[in-house]
Amino acid sequence: MSHLAKSLSRFSLLLVFLFLFAASVSAQSTRKQMRTANKFFERENYREAIPFYEQVLASDPNDAKALYRAGISYMTFDKEKSADYLYRAQKLKPNVDRDIEYWLGRTDHINYRFDSAIDHFQKYQKEIPRRNEERREEVAQLIQHARNAKKEVANPKDVFVKNMGGTVNTAYSEHSPVISSDFNYLLFTSRGEKATGGKAARDGEFYEDIFETRRIGDDEWEPTRIVPGALNSPGHDASIQLFDNDTKMLLYSSVNNGDIMVSERQADGSWGAPKSISDRVNTKDFESDAYITPDGNTLFFSTSHYSENGDLDLYVVQRNKNGSWGTPRSLGTTINSPFDDDSPYLASDGTLFFASRGHNSMGGYDIFSAKFDSVARRWSRPVNLGSPINTPDDDTYYRLAPDGSYAYLSSYRIGGYGEKDIYTINYIRNAQIKGQVFSKVDSTLIPGVELIFNSTQADKRPISYRDVTKPDSATYAVQVLSGRMYQVQVSKDGKLITTEEVEVPMSLDDTTSVTRNFYLDYVDKDGIKPGVTTTGKFAMQNIYYDTDKYELRPESIKELDNIVRILKQNPEINISIEGHTDSRASDQYNMTLGENRAGAAYDYLVKQGISPRRLVTVSYGERRPAVANDSAENMQLNRRTMFRVIPREGDSQQQNQQLNNQMNKN
Repeated sequence: MSHLAKSLSRFSLLLVFLFLFAASVSAQSTRKQMRTANKFFERENYREAIPFYEQVLASDPNDAKALYRAGISYMTFDKEKSADYLYRAQKLKPNVDRDIEYWLGRTDHINYRFDSAIDHFQKYQKEIPRRNEERREEVAQLIQHARNAKKEVANPKDVFVKNMGGTVNTAYSEHSPVISSDFNYLLFTSRGEKATGGKAARDGEFYEDIFETRRIGDDEWEPTRIVPGALNSPGHDASIQLFDNDTKMLLYSSVNNGDIMVSERQADGSWGAPKSISDRVNTKDFESDAYITPDGNTLFFSTSHYSENGDLDLYVVQRNKNGSWGTPRSLGTTINSPFDDDSPYLASDGTLFFASRGHNSMGGYDIFSAKFDSVARRWSRPVNLGSPINTPDDDTYYRLAPDGSYAYLSSYRIGGYGEKDIYTINYIRNAQIKGQVFSKVDSTLIPGVELIFNSTQADKRPISYRDVTKPDSATYAVQVLSGRMYQVQVSKDGKLITTEEVEVPMSLDDTTSVTRNFYLDYVDKDGIKPGVTTTGKFAMQNIYYDTDKYELRPESIKELDNIVRILKQNPEINISIEGHTDSRASDQYNMTLGENRAGAAYDYLVKQGISPRRLVTVSYGERRPAVANDSAENMQLNRRTMFRVIPREGDSQQQNQQLNNQMNKN
């Protein structure tokens, strides 16, 4: 072998050695990162575990175990990434962990994939050993939570939920919002880096401290700061409530396993050292949250002291005449479930709001409401506030603003800043639409024009509002639910002239007003300008009712089945269901009876598979008789429900005539 060949051979061996050495060092580094990540993971410090799992995955993106544990760790911080990692782990290694189906169910649940979550939970349930009854009960409850969530999400409320933004919320947990009586001073609790001492707890977040800020605009707040004074200790401290004209504060302190405390505002604006509210309230066990009534004489609070299994229950205690507190009483099994019940708040109208992991929760804590029946002396069955207030994850600390116009909530939900954030909740209010109707030909006013505003609620249930232009001014005005598009049917003398759309912006305080004038191709009282869409009534048979009834007759069922067939054969068709009555009884009573008659037909069609989005209901009561109400036979003809096609904007007269001809053939 030549000298050159020997040199190359030695060089090649050196390269191989260096490569193997580097690979060995890299493998050792990866194993170390994995060990560190696992150490944090096993302590449930997921925040610290994630960066180390990500380093492992940077070296080996197909490390199934790192993906699996990182996926679990991300559930609190990034729900979508959690699902992505867990599914990737299962695809790479189907048996990556015996609990993989459990965690896939959990991540699908919080990502609103409820059917898939139920499938995973049911698969996991079959593998749980019979001796592990506690786990079996937990999974059964999770399946029920997913079913509850599916139902609530399918029937959302008209509610606007808004994150308070990055001034208040951080990548850590923020919760327990407390607003002053003038709406301008906000207290809240944070586990962020600015907490007292900057010391992290075992789970990677900092110890809870109370912060404050002041309003500088409708949705703007000053930079937050830790509350001055002696409130915050080295442990957990959380705001609960301002009371006694905002001069006193209820707060939570982690001393003594968790107690309810009271602090008083000092002359310089700072807060004094907290004192236990009472040894009748605080025990050696966990007291979590409370609410004191404005008169200072009644306290609702949550405690684990009286529970057999250590869960939180809600209790109430009255103040004695000498200022001391009496004996706590349970709110009873109607309110207290076998799971945690926490965060009580009593509204000015007597409604109790609280958070619970039991009842028909969508998952984790949900907000519920209940009323006290002073006659029966018991609480009503708790009602889930539903979606979008509640989510499949934890939703807690529901607090109304002083005037009840909006509320604050602390929640884990998709799209937050990380961990738990504080949100505001506004119920979507009505807005007014008003205007006049003119002739497009000569701009003259047209009285007697009927306008019907059709749309849907958040749960897709149709809603309809009606007015007729005034005889002297051709004006109209309707109060409608805001924040949606309305399809407006414009008719004159019983003939549909046009259908237009009106968008109504969201209103949160009943002050929004929209002016919309309509210009019609209208000639005079005897006709409509040629070429205008005129669909007329559907060639479907009317259905009739007995006096003062809205139950469907057998012959009505037969006709409704025919309408179902027509609608299924013509999926482009939407119809208006119009309820009528004879002239007996008051106009108001007949309007309600007409609504019930239209509703009975609507409910039947929906049950037969017709989408609610294709149907709207209108009541005319006695206002549109088919014939004079001068005989029993004629009054029977007026007790009816009629069906009309809803023309779509842009359809020509010819298109609508073809549609009606097709209906006639059926």
